[in-house]
Amino acid sequence: MPSIVFNAFGFLQDECRKRNIPYQEARIEVPDGETVSGLLARLGIPEDIVEGVFINGRIMPFSTVLKDNDRVALVPPGTPGPHRFLLGISTCKQRS
Repeated sequence: MPSIVFNAFGFLQDECRKRNIPYQEARIEVPDGETVSGLLARLGIPEDIVEGVFINGRIMPFSTVLKDNDRVALVPPGTPGPHRFLLGISTCKQRS
């Protein structure tokens, strides 16, 4: 089964901790064809508390299919204004 390297930042770490989900450089198995939305649903993390998702260092839509060895990082809402544009988060609300 494919696996990803998973990270969460800010208060999303607390959300992961509540659900006993490892959140720092954690190796998590994912079914073939699973999307970011599917991963969040399976982990019990509501999409509306995730501002953006980085996959291999690039902000990507929640409809992105995860691949073996992808590096996935969840970013919470509240990233300061200028950083949102530098990181590409201003367009990440594309859920599909």
